[in-house]
Amino acid sequence: MLDLAQDPVALTAALVDVPSVSGTEEVLADLVHDALTALPHLTVVRDGNNVVARTDLGRPQRVLLAGHLDTVPIADNVPSRLEGDRLYGCGTSDMKSGDAVLLHLAATLPEPSYDLTFVLYDNEEVEAEKNGLNRLVSTRRELLDADLAVLMEPTSGQVEAGCQGTLRVRVQIPGRRAHSARSWLGENAIHGAAPLLTKLVAYDAREVDIDGCTYREGLNAVSITGGVAGNVIPDEAAVLVNFRFAPDRTEQQAYDHVREVLGECELVDSAPGALPGLGAPAAQHFVRAIGTTPVAKYGWTDVARFAALGIPAVNFGPGDPNLAHTREEHVVTSRIVEAERALRSYLSA
Repeated sequence: MLDLAQDPVALTAALVDVPSVSGTEEVLADLVHDALTALPHLTVVRDGNNVVARTDLGRPQRVLLAGHLDTVPIADNVPSRLEGDRLYGCGTSDMKSGDAVLLHLAATLPEPSYDLTFVLYDNEEVEAEKNGLNRLVSTRRELLDADLAVLMEPTSGQVEAGCQGTLRVRVQIPGRRAHSARSWLGENAIHGAAPLLTKLVAYDAREVDIDGCTYREGLNAVSITGGVAGNVIPDEAAVLVNFRFAPDRTEQQAYDHVREVLGECELVDSAPGALPGLGAPAAQHFVRAIGTTPVAKYGWTDVARFAALGIPAVNFGPGDPNLAHTREEHVVTSRIVEAERALRSYLSA
């Protein structure tokens, strides 16, 4: 069994040493479930490879701590290794160090000042329909009730508020096929992408301040496809464009803006952002307790799901987001210790 009471750095290593690439979380979920079930002060619910543990102390407020169990595919970086003050391994930053802090607190804080909910879920790193938290929203919504949700995403120990929204569109570019030796008889669809790419290069990204957090938008081509053979002028091409938008825009407003900039395009997928929510008393208290100035979250996280439920939510974890998904992924061990200490102080106050 996992020893949840052990030092959270050692616990991080233990979690990393159990591979849990998206879709293969069952072994780790079993270990987490068994370890939490052994704690008498918690009620534990298993839903597939989601594990939810809760206290029921009659406290006036409830705080939810959440972390995903899965990682991106391993890049020759499991098992973990410790080099000085750096723990290397797949998931060390995103986000098994956050999971370790969460689980250590679950085991060693039987009398917190708040009622607590601990959520460990699967399939965060893949498509939304597989996301375990999304499944809980649909099937066990009552388990997620809280006055504040803290998502243990990597933030380098800062409070990152809200998150950007994201959408992708596909722009189809027509052409006319011809032999490349007589290219003037055709119309090159790939070349036809040049005006679109020029617009993207010249795009003036908006910056917007919300609750003191500055969100910077971005509109970028992320792939281009076209061509059928090395001697054929392509008669069609497609550019996939990603728009990361500030959370003051709805998905529809974001799509309308992209069409205004690029013209006709096909919506591929989208997800809403989350406003910082720092006006909520529970969020304000959390920020004061942690003692750092909140900054905007660049990227999309599951705080958006909590925001959609009307639950104030923030990102806070020991990992470095710039190291997530890299071959050299690691976490500075002192940040694990500091995150655990800060959360313990907050939850015990």
